Amino acid sequence: MAALLKARKAVGLCVAGCRSISALAELPEIHQILRQTCRDYADRELTPIAARLDKEHTYPSKQIGELGAMGLMAVEVPEEWGGAGMDYLAYSLAMEEISRGCASTGVVVSVNNSLYLGPILKFGSDAQKEQWITPFTTGEKVGCFGLSEPGNGSDAGAASTMAVQDGDEWVLNGTKAWITNSWEASAAVVFATTDKKLKHKGISAFLVPMPHPGVSLGKKEDKLGIRASSTANIIMEDCRIPLGNMLGPRGAGFKIAMQTLDSGRIGIASQAVGIAQASLDCAADYALKRTAFGAAIGKLQAIQFKLADMALAVESARLLTWKASLLKDSHKPYSKEAAMAKLAASEAATFCAHQAIQVLGGMGYVSDMPAERHYRDARITEIYEGTSEIQRLVIAGQILKEYQR
Repeated sequence: MAALLKARKAVGLCVAGCRSISALAELPEIHQILRQTCRDYADRELTPIAARLDKEHTYPSKQIGELGAMGLMAVEVPEEWGGAGMDYLAYSLAMEEISRGCASTGVVVSVNNSLYLGPILKFGSDAQKEQWITPFTTGEKVGCFGLSEPGNGSDAGAASTMAVQDGDEWVLNGTKAWITNSWEASAAVVFATTDKKLKHKGISAFLVPMPHPGVSLGKKEDKLGIRASSTANIIMEDCRIPLGNMLGPRGAGFKIAMQTLDSGRIGIASQAVGIAQASLDCAADYALKRTAFGAAIGKLQAIQFKLADMALAVESARLLTWKASLLKDSHKPYSKEAAMAKLAASEAATFCAHQAIQVLGGMGYVSDMPAERHYRDARITEIYEGTSEIQRLVIAGQILKEYQR
């Protein structure tokens, strides 16, 4: 804890000295301290219980509280609002190490930091920050992000949830789908249409307390992976909230959502790198211990090639993720790089998890070993916060804009 507190105070001083990837051939000392502290915590508190949390679908409330006390539930939030006041590279490093220990815990941390606190920090008024950020920095409360709907999928501009002004209140009606943290959340950033004629320019963002009259939850989804985090529909039926609960200007919801997803993709990329690294760790450890034909299987060229390909995928994705983080910290455009990082890291996670099972053989297919859990956890990283297909569209769109200049 003392090491992390030291890192929290000093990490901001190092940002100016590491604006480029070339400067990150080795992480600055303060970021190394942060990374090692998070790794030690994950090894001690998350890795030993990750399988049980997954099997029992148990929310890691104790661990989320501890991560909140460490400043990791509000990494980028300034200290005046109760956060850690660190940079996005620090957040990326923390997310990777937490997810390496338990990917379910990682996504809870990611949603609270990137998708809930992120847009309020950027677009909220001081009064909104005090009400909707400060209580959500300790891990005692977490937030969620209501963009997707049952019928719109990747078409974020087709929001059928409606918000109608009635006197000094907004009345919300509609359903948000696939909402991570839904069952534990104390508030949600919700996107709803305030003017149908304007299409995506008629979408606005709102801050909705939970529980709240007119708000109910659907059943918890029984998911392939990330099973310790809750995912469910949020249903709003004549949900009334004050006019002051609008986040940002009227009609700015689509812009807020897209900018939030840009930064959120860095968090998911970091989660995916953590899963990929955990898969490599599992495979390499097994290759050293498992013997066949009179020697450790790590002596076999076929196994060595798999480990080499896994390591290449992990390091490539990690550097892309760090680059996107540095660009964000430098207040430079990073949409393309965030999409690249998320695409590369999610595909690396799936690839490495697959290869780990191949290295372990039959042992990789049973729950006695973590390889099968990594395989299940990895798959969602290619879907949420924009599918791999959406990431390719974002990347291509940015490239074409660059060549038009």
